[in-house]
Amino acid sequence: MLRYFTSGESHGEALVAFLSGLPAGLRVDMEFVDRDLWRRQQGYGRGGRMKIETDKAHILSGVHHGSTIGSPIAILLENRDWKNWQESLPVAEGDPAKHKAVKSPRPGHADLAGALKYNFSEARYVLERASARESAARVAVGALAKLFLGELRIEVLSHVISVGAVSLVDEVPWSEIKRVSEKTEVLLSCADGSAEQRMKEEVDKVLKSGDSLGGVFEVVAHNVPPGLGTYAQWDERLDALLAAAVMSLQAVKAVEIGSGISAASAPGSKVHDEIGYQARERYTKFSRAHNHAGGIEGGVSNGEEIRVRGYLKPISTLRRPLGSVDFSTREPVKAAYERSDVCVVPAAGVAAESMVALTLARAALEKFGGDSMLETKRNFAGYLDQLKKF
Repeated sequence: MLRYFTSGESHGEALVAFLSGLPAGLRVDMEFVDRDLWRRQQGYGRGGRMKIETDKAHILSGVHHGSTIGSPIAILLENRDWKNWQESLPVAEGDPAKHKAVKSPRPGHADLAGALKYNFSEARYVLERASARESAARVAVGALAKLFLGELRIEVLSHVISVGAVSLVDEVPWSEIKRVSEKTEVLLSCADGSAEQRMKEEVDKVLKSGDSLGGVFEVVAHNVPPGLGTYAQWDERLDALLAAAVMSLQAVKAVEIGSGISAASAPGSKVHDEIGYQARERYTKFSRAHNHAGGIEGGVSNGEEIRVRGYLKPISTLRRPLGSVDFSTREPVKAAYERSDVCVVPAAGVAAESMVALTLARAALEKFGGDSMLETKRNFAGYLDQLKKF
């Protein structure tokens, strides 16, 4: 089974990601991994932290001579900002007078709930782990999952659907999503240049007012074969696993598969994808006139593109803080302010790519198995042959 977890704090010495279960013999392209880390750091509306960090993956174990060896992989991401926090957040006891307390919880953040849960007198330790900085570690291991999926001809990318009140209406084809992902200068990762400019103007408005802005990103998994996931048990349904994975990202408050939200208010005749049969270079000759289901029916991939949307609330740290309460005095105050972004929708999309890739990689390994890439690809080829004969 593919398993992964992360450790580290926003202003700690480093982030560490662990990934176990990848077959031996997968070639690891470090430029690919580092480019995904770079993509996560881009986007109009990012804050000062991105001017400090230049994320590079340092693999500590599980990869030798450029390939996985079947053992657990550990990846370290250095926090360059650590040099500014060593005295404030030492591992040893240190000097309490140098501690930078978060004295009033920020509405919308984990500050208050976390302090109550762990019995902290203030929210510094909550902020450190709840921060979206943690998603960089997920992107690192997610890039490895993408490399694995690439061996099965599956690709995963994202693009921005909306920022604030500016939204795209039409579905964006894969070719355009791929074009946007290949840009060397990232604005807001929107396939429509005119809409992207209007999104930029939305960000400028909230920046001037001291506010923050949310939006919607879409992750598309291209060339996914039918048969990943199952309807046999509730916790093995692919749509449920993907929804949980994307919802786990910081600030994501809703997840949509296909046209799930608009489908709730439409008649069934306008929602369900009619089935056809035609010659085409895909896994099967069964086809769909539309993809309202987002590539998943009954918890199982159906051979169409998997499309998952994440709805991102505005960042909860505001330059113009909302009302709060002082932890010590219980008196009304303004919420604490920590250096923050204004809009992170493109970056959240890249992090969601990783979560989708990790989920699909796990589902693929559960179906095809294999301790080596040779074995996995042999099993996969056998399944494709089975589909062609259906």
